[in-house]
Amino acid sequence: MRALFQAAMACANLLVWGEAKMTQGVLFDFNGTLFLDTDKHEIAWREIYRKYRGRDISSDEYAAFIHGRAFPLVTEYVLGKDVSEEERYNVMIEKEILYRELVRADPAGRQLVHGAADLLDELQARGIPFTIATASEITNVRFFFDIFSLSRWFAGPESIVYDDGTFPGKPAPDIYLRAAKLIGVAPADCLVVEDSPAGIKAAENAGVGKIVAMKSILDTAKVEGNPIITAVIDNFEGFIERFL
Repeated sequence: MRALFQAAMACANLLVWGEAKMTQGVLFDFNGTLFLDTDKHEIAWREIYRKYRGRDISSDEYAAFIHGRAFPLVTEYVLGKDVSEEERYNVMIEKEILYRELVRADPAGRQLVHGAADLLDELQARGIPFTIATASEITNVRFFFDIFSLSRWFAGPESIVYDDGTFPGKPAPDIYLRAAKLIGVAPADCLVVEDSPAGIKAAENAGVGKIVAMKSILDTAKVEGNPIITAVIDNFEGFIERFL
């Protein structure tokens, strides 16, 4: 019996060690995850949609075709397929100008999610690799570096993965494959924190080891009902103790 007990304990320790070893790096979405700005993106996109389509977009339509998706997919949906790249680019810039104006107009809401800064500090102190994988383009990335002092954790935009137009956006896996490569950790050994179904699918498609979802104001039911989600959170308090 003693030998059997010792064998069982050895197996349990191996499983615990394997679980601890599995998560060796953390990949964060940004919008709606580290910074709760989903409402501002929605307001901006709704204004753009109304301008170019001549009608309001429904909540279901917005969640299915715009929220969390890459710009090429969104602009194709808003403008249609038969428009030039220049027109798409101009609309993207127009939308982002609206979005940044909304962020600047809300100083009280212009802060990282509760516990995020402390979490990033602790990951850095422990030597756990991490980065951001965002569908935002470079103008917004520079804006975020400025207003959130992201240089506290990242050398610059080159230290994160953002939409530079060279790879397909979420739900394609490319952004998380690139992010995992950037921090030198296999996707299977990474934990991803996401808020949108498109981003969660991108993480799943990339073969990441664990997905934690930030509670979404648009897709709560879809996110909470997704069986691949380890947990749904609304802040980063106690994150390392719970998931790492």
